[in-house]
Amino acid sequence: MQSGSVSTPFGRRPMTLALVKGQLQNRDAPADVSIDKWRVYRDICECRERLGVTDRSLAILNALLSFHPEQELMGGHPLVVFPSNVQLSLRANGMSGATLRRHLAILVETGLIIRNDSPNGKRYARRDKAGALETAFGFDLSPLVSRHAEFAAIAEDVSAKRKVLRLARERLTLLRRDVRKLISAAIEEGAAGHWAVIEAQFLTLVARLPRHPLLATVTDIAEKMSILREDIINLLESQLIVENPSANDAQIERHLQNSHPESKSELEPGFETKQAAQTETKPQRRHEPLKAFPLSMVLTACPDIVDYGPSGTIRSWRDLMAAAVVVRSMLTISPSAYRDACDVMGPENAAAVVACILERAGHIQSAGGYLRDLTRRAERGEFSLGPMLMALMHSRPVTAKTG
Repeated sequence: MQSGSVSTPFGRRPMTLALVKGQLQNRDAPADVSIDKWRVYRDICECRERLGVTDRSLAILNALLSFHPEQELMGGHPLVVFPSNVQLSLRANGMSGATLRRHLAILVETGLIIRNDSPNGKRYARRDKAGALETAFGFDLSPLVSRHAEFAAIAEDVSAKRKVLRLARERLTLLRRDVRKLISAAIEEGAAGHWAVIEAQFLTLVARLPRHPLLATVTDIAEKMSILREDIINLLESQLIVENPSANDAQIERHLQNSHPESKSELEPGFETKQAAQTETKPQRRHEPLKAFPLSMVLTACPDIVDYGPSGTIRSWRDLMAAAVVVRSMLTISPSAYRDACDVMGPENAAAVVACILERAGHIQSAGGYLRDLTRRAERGEFSLGPMLMALMHSRPVTAKTG
């Protein structure tokens, strides 16, 4: 071991094994290493919480670096600065003596600097006749050189985690905004639903958010807020997508029949593929509205849809259309496929077709693809709802589950 590789503090300041270890590890910086002193300072500022230093401690470190005449800190060269407390206080924004001494001790304890005290505790330097520095007593900055890679790695990790937290907080902010405004719009415009309960759930999640949340807390609340947002959208979708001011039961009965009855094999997935292939060469027909059948007939043929109606009942076409939206999502039929069906068949008939698909869901590989095929056929005038309903009624006669 080199003589003088460990320096003990002057006066009543105690020596600890931690200080000995720090000096042994950091005192002699590699001779071939040269770093920008302000770059390593910025890295230390980035990871100050991990290192256990405060902004005031960093203000003193900044002042100490300013007393080093060169921009670069070079290993193998003297890196001791020796300002008096008065000079150091001036460059540390006028910090008081007691505060200055306390934060100098923190810098030493965290291993950012090393005390190199003189016999009398004063800070000074001796130079030779040529003016070159022979001996200096003060604060040794060599740990900044020997540990610069460690500081850079910690700073990068802190920066990456800060970015993840920032993105998570941005996501949560957007979710909070969406949920708050959707609830307000639903309440103000009188949408059906237990909005007081939903709002209470929202406020409970917001109340869990502390002033300075950790990433795990933000992520957990964001996930729950996302689920709440999806529930609200689904609830509103079940009401808005089926809104059709011109449609009521009387008008439904007046719809014209334009399609020709086909066999009950309409419900079989393989059948519609063959039919599509056979009709590809036929000229397209002008699309006209499908005939809508009585609600009681639809429920007799498709009793399973009743369980998805409001409060487990279906009393009107509006209830059936609301239930169809829920079933559409459950059968993974895309919103665009259902919208197209509503546009071509009418929202009532589209809901009835979804009810039919639900009855035979176990026999249909792709409910969405099947609905799109029926929509295309309806658009060409080659599809009628009647045979589907009759096929179901004949294959499994049941009593309608009306509310």
